[in-house]
Amino acid sequence: MSLICKAALADGNGGFIIDEIEINEPQADEVIVKMMAAGLCHTDHDSLRWGKSLVMGHEGAGIVFKTGKDVRGIAPGDHVILNWATPCGFCFQCLEGNQHLCENNSPVVAGANGYTPGHAHLQGTLWKGQPIERSFNLGTLSEYAIVKSSAVVKNTSKQMPFDAACIISCGVMTGFGSVVNAAKVKSGSSVVVMGTGGVGLNVIQGAKISGAAKIIAIDVNAQRLEMAKQFGATHIVIADRADTGLLKAAQQVKELTNGRGADYAFECTAIPQLGAAPLAMIRNAGTAIQVSGIEQEINIDMKLFEWDKIYINPLYGKCRPQIDFPILIDLYERGSLLLKELITRTYSLKDLGKAFDDMLNGRNAKGVVVFD
Repeated sequence: MSLICKAALADGNGGFIIDEIEINEPQADEVIVKMMAAGLCHTDHDSLRWGKSLVMGHEGAGIVFKTGKDVRGIAPGDHVILNWATPCGFCFQCLEGNQHLCENNSPVVAGANGYTPGHAHLQGTLWKGQPIERSFNLGTLSEYAIVKSSAVVKNTSKQMPFDAACIISCGVMTGFGSVVNAAKVKSGSSVVVMGTGGVGLNVIQGAKISGAAKIIAIDVNAQRLEMAKQFGATHIVIADRADTGLLKAAQQVKELTNGRGADYAFECTAIPQLGAAPLAMIRNAGTAIQVSGIEQEINIDMKLFEWDKIYINPLYGKCRPQIDFPILIDLYERGSLLLKELITRTYSLKDLGKAFDDMLNGRNAKGVVVFD
């Protein structure tokens, strides 16, 4: 028997509506999740202009409602976190340990090779009687979501609320994983974080948990920099919007790091003009990490690479969901990872427009839609 529920639907031309959708019985390897909370990020707003109708949302946490006959390890009633980068387990990248780069399932990587979300079971979700795609094969901005079992990670925490759990699956994982999995920040090192929004704050948390001795936060927003201190920043630098490439800020970083520059610098601004800025912040043989997913063409002065500097562009913190999510859950339970503190506001689904407005105008570190 199918379910009727409300969901946020993008029209592909910049708008969205809240309307009823129909969710059919799960196939053998699928799970229906009653959504309890869904995080919001700029990707969700971008999805309004992807040229097609779809069920929105790619961050979420909820309760398993029903499972397909072949699903193991997950049962109705389990609390779960959804993961948008679903590994297949047998392609070249998965076998190399790069589950986040799955060549068969990743909406980001496989999309460059002609992938379409039709790879998922489109008949699982209907709108006005016709199949409708789900953002990143999830569609978490819905009262119920049908997903592959490989997109589900059990949340074993007895104390983590759903609004905190839902943000793990994108911004928290991206920031934390960029530090721990990609850069492999060393204890006692110096770290610069440019941009202290949701992802940047999680880079700061990852650096603190990794034992970085000096964590320098850079932003134009003084209020956000104060928040950065709560998450582990030891020093703050207020940037000037007129500071091209943040070169003046880089001088302040050098003054804080014995004149040579930081060991690691993370770009979390999503501003294309700052794509090369982390190179100006690091010492010779330091590592620059572009976290925010800049894809535009930019010009780089090659002298910024002198000498022996490394520049990396990791996707999703090199996430291995069944390994990394339990680590994050454990850190939360031990009080080392802040999650609730990241959430500025919660909204109902009908207030999604207000949530997007707050996000786009920088009022939130993180906004979350909470379902009844």
